[in-house]
Amino acid sequence: MSFVRALLSGTFTRVFRLVAIGALVCVALNGCAGLFGGDPLRVNVAGIEPIDNQGLEMRFNIKLRVQNPNDSTVNFNGISIDLDLNGKPFASGVSDQSGTVPRFGETVISVPLSVPAFTVVRQALALPGAMESGQIPYTLRGKLANGLTGTTRFIDQGTLKLPVAGLGSQ
Repeated sequence: MSFVRALLSGTFTRVFRLVAIGALVCVALNGCAGLFGGDPLRVNVAGIEPIDNQGLEMRFNIKLRVQNPNDSTVNFNGISIDLDLNGKPFASGVSDQSGTVPRFGETVISVPLSVPAFTVVRQALALPGAMESGQIPYTLRGKLANGLTGTTRFIDQGTLKLPVAGLGSQ
């Protein structure tokens, strides 16, 4: 009954208004911070090394060079990546590695990648078409995680040049 009296007296309405205004201010400030977030991170593949396979899947350790072209440090406590080859999903990987990318600086992050066996077969069947052009298009998508609102997403696209047959025999 006291709840009904509070509702009718306007106390509940005033508290609700204050909470709603506070939530709107937080959302507005968070939105404004995103407007001044700066340039996106630059992420490039710095190297790929094979690691021990498990079962039928292939495993690689991919090294990513992450460059921060902004005036503020980017902290991260996890990374997730997906690699597409020839427009099709190829590999994925995650790591709970943590660190920082300094302001106007760079760092190298290693992430283990898993390639399922059926994906390897599918890519091998599509490879003859890519051999004609000598290049395979790739797309690398990922995110550096840092809490609820600190996730930084990135994307890198390009082509991988295939070795030309018979080049080493000359």
